[in-house]
Amino acid sequence: MNNIYDVIIIGSGPAGLSAAIYSARARLKTLILERVKVGGQIVITDEVANYPGSVQHATGPSLIARMEEQVESFGAERKKDNIKEVDFSGKIKKLKGEKEEYYAKSVIIASGANPRKIGCPGENELIGKGVSYCATCDAEFFEGLEVFVVGGGDSAIEEAIYLTK
Repeated sequence: MNNIYDVIIIGSGPAGLSAAIYSARARLKTLILERVKVGGQIVITDEVANYPGSVQHATGPSLIARMEEQVESFGAERKKDNIKEVDFSGKIKKLKGEKEEYYAKSVIIASGANPRKIGCPGENELIGKGVSYCATCDAEFFEGLEVFVVGGGDSAIEEAIYLTK
């Protein structure tokens, strides 16, 4: 346990980067662990019009780039690793990744979510160009257009109802 962080943040989407900005500004030794790439789901969003403080119709990638600049300016460290095991039983938390082990006084889990895809041809290529996984995020882009909602359970119905307003 030679390198103990004050805070380790699992996830580098908007929530993880926001947590890193605040912890690093407080002069806490901060590490962000990102599994694949920085940004989370917002990087696949072509236009962001509902994020606090964002310029109207900023792109997901441009918003994340500004957040990354802030994170770096306050000195938070970033590493790519996939956490496979955690031990939160002691004062010092232990995280075991595919590449190495990490130790921290506090851990913030901001791992986000992945939308369930249906696997139809062209789905991946059209994300952000007509295929959306968030009606409340993207409804204004589909105003006046016919839409097709795919899903099961309450969430699909709620999204469809939201799109009718």
